[in-house]
Amino acid sequence: MRFEELEIDEPLRRALSAQGFDNPTRIQQQAIPPALDRRDVLGTAQTGTGKTLAFLLPSFQHLLSAKHSTQPRMVVLAPTRELAIQIAGDATQLAQFSRLRVAAIYGGAPIGLQAQALRRGVDLVVATPGRLMDHMQRGNIRLDDVMILVLDEADRMLDMGFLPDIEAIVARMPDARQTLLFSATMAPAMVALGYRFLKNSVRVDIETVRPPDAIRQQFYPIAKHLKTRLLVELMKQDGVDRALVFTRTKQEADFVSRKLKEASLSVAEIHGDFNQKDRIRALEGFRSGAARILVATNVAARGLDIDAVSHVVNFDVPDEAEDYVHRIGRTARLEAEGVAWTLVMPEDEPLIAAIEYLLEKKIERVRLAGFDYDVPAPDWAKPSAKTMMQNVRRTQTSFDRWKSLTR
Repeated sequence: MRFEELEIDEPLRRALSAQGFDNPTRIQQQAIPPALDRRDVLGTAQTGTGKTLAFLLPSFQHLLSAKHSTQPRMVVLAPTRELAIQIAGDATQLAQFSRLRVAAIYGGAPIGLQAQALRRGVDLVVATPGRLMDHMQRGNIRLDDVMILVLDEADRMLDMGFLPDIEAIVARMPDARQTLLFSATMAPAMVALGYRFLKNSVRVDIETVRPPDAIRQQFYPIAKHLKTRLLVELMKQDGVDRALVFTRTKQEADFVSRKLKEASLSVAEIHGDFNQKDRIRALEGFRSGAARILVATNVAARGLDIDAVSHVVNFDVPDEAEDYVHRIGRTARLEAEGVAWTLVMPEDEPLIAAIEYLLEKKIERVRLAGFDYDVPAPDWAKPSAKTMMQNVRRTQTSFDRWKSLTR
């Protein structure tokens, strides 16, 4: 199937051509036709597989052929402001040759400016649930004319406790609407959510559990006191053009960023304590190449849409095996090649076992040539019994979630 074979209006064809889109990805091939037929869709696919266009293209076709309204006719809910901004940007590009208007509604930005955009009239609102609720309570928006609802990264919204807000928002919409629900996992909770919000639905599942074969995965065993030193040396290797480094905590993100800068490396950083202006500056610096490395906490593990990431580095092993897959999926986007490195301390081995169990394969262990692994460990770097027990519990959680996915 090619995009030119779809029954879509000329403005959308021109926009696809302008962006160089000729052949749909697998999620687009399976989700777009039923969505064009106005079926509800429950789709699972990793970030980077093209799912945003999978729901925008058929939805915009419906909006172009429907009656005009000054109130939104389509709402996309996303768990984070970064993802909302990215979806709105993609939507604006797709709408560039049409009359469709797009607005992004999220926390951390002036609510007055958002209210002005809503008063001028928009066709699509891309919003985080909390900020949309705020505008609803202020009377800035009505949802009576919504034809299409999209829940993107729905599993993450459940994890973040947004279900009450989502229910309140959906209650304000017409029952006779199309609903498209996209998730990175198909755990029982996601299936239950689908039954609540979807009617006459089609289920589309695109191998979400395993990362693309184009990602070369490597584990670097390392002692705790040498992790930062090893990371610095890895970031100096040839071929590391644009790297995402994930840490577990905000404090570690600050520490790692500082150490990389001290090594004269160009670094940007993003985590939950950053205001919106600083988040945008960091992301734009990384996208433009001004910063070659972006250090991020889990807030950016999903929904971060950046092309040409050559390397993903797990400075900390993720607490859950699924998060490992989502993190490394930031590289090798749309079938490009990429590299994923994970720094593994001895006490991380239970978590590594869960990852390899999920992937059903052993990951290559490597040592960096020329690196001094024999520096003695200070007392603070020795793992405690408490740390070991915490990792055992994390491992059990990963196994339990994996079992729920395979039922």
